This record gives sequence, C-alpha cells and structure tokens, in this order.
Amino acid sequence: MTTKARTGMRRAVCDANVALSRRGLAPLTFGNASAIDHERGLVVIKPSGVAFDKLTPDAMVVTDLDGKVVEGKLRPSSDLPTHLALYRAFGAIGGVVHAHSHYATAWAQAAREIPCLGTTHADHFHGPVPVTATLSAPETANEYEANTGHAIVRRFATLDPITTPAVLVAGHASFAWGVTVAQAVDTMTVLEAVARLALDTLALNPGAKPISQTLLDKRYRREHGADAYSAAEKR
Repeated sequence: MTTKARTGMRRAVCDANVALSRRGLAPLTFGNASAIDHERGLVVIKPSGVAFDKLTPDAMVVTDLDGKVVEGKLRPSSDLPTHLALYRAFGAIGGVVHAHSHYATAWAQAAREIPCLGTTHADHFHGPVPVTATLSAPETANEYEANTGHAIVRRFATLDPITTPAVLVAGHASFAWGVTVAQAVDTMTVLEAVARLALDTLALNPGAKPISQTLLDKRYRREHGADAYSAAEKR
C-alpha cells in the first residue's frame, strides 16, 4: 500500500468512527470502525479507549490479518479479532463497524432477530436481521472477541453477507459492514432506524407479521443489483 493510499485509508476510518458518534450510534467509546486493504492484508482500525472527539487519522492503528500492529503508537480496538474474523470470511467487504446503538442493542440483548415488517427494512436488508447464538461459557472466557466473530460467521453459513449486511450478537450489540467503511456506517444507521421501527410497530400491533416475500423481493431488488430502479423511476 502506498503512503498516499494508507493516509487516505486512515482518514476514511477516522471519519467513519467520528460519524458513528455524531449520528448517536456509539455513546462514549462504545463503537469502532475499520477498513481493509485485501490485496495487502492490512487493516486500519480505531485505537482502544480513545474518545471519538479526540480521534485523528494519525491515531488510527494499522494491523495485519493476524492482529499484529504494523503502524501506530496506540493499542487497536479490543474488538479487532471480531473484525478480522469477518474480513477473513467475507471477502467482498471492505469495512466493518460495531456499535451499541440503543434500539439495535435492545434487540440483541433480547436475542431476537429483527423481522422485516415494512418496506424501509426491505430496501436495505433482504430478509430479517439475524441474531447469533449465545456464546458458551468457554467461548466467553477465552478469546471472547475472536469467538464473537466466529459466532457471526457460523450464523451466516446459509446467508449472504452482501444482501444481509448486519448482525445482532446475542446479549451484546451489533455489527454491520459494506464495500467501504463509509457504507458500513450508513448500514449501521439504517439498522438502528429499522430496529426502532420494528419495536414501535410491535408495540402498536403485537400481531404484526413480516411483509410478503413478493414485496420483500420487489423492494430489495429495486434498490440493488441488475434490476435496480433508475433515479427517474424512483421519483
């Protein structure tokens, strides 16, 4: 990776972390964002325990895919092993974010997937937002962050991480990803919105059911892929 490219990657990751805070998705230091250069096998991630308003591009930490620090004076986020597990398993993604946003975290703590109850959800996720299995006591006691990543990967054994670009970790919080780290932040923003919508919908109507597969497919495909509507068609 050239010096210019690495500088740009540091800035993108710094901007993504700051955006998590500014959008109200990560209170205090409860969140982090990273990006990967797949060709070089290098990851740039937020340093551990640094307040979002104190972050600078130079403070970002560069590691390899084994978690070894390549550049940076600070410790990488403690969630680095989870990010690395996702990058190893999901080769098409370029950025990962983790946040303890209120509504998505409530669903994660309840260990409930977020059902697709409307078209706002369907425009971004091709189905419910899944939740992982609860980690076992040994998984929690030893290499917790890495095992969190493994639990996410297991949950996606039959799911497409591109059409379902987020997950709830049971008893914990959420992770989201994208082709870029900026896209991953946008996905986390949408996740929090649909988590709140689903909770409010079920409060108003506990018997609310997911939308039909036909409507789900229609809405998702009009936003993504070869069948996506043009800007003129959406107006």
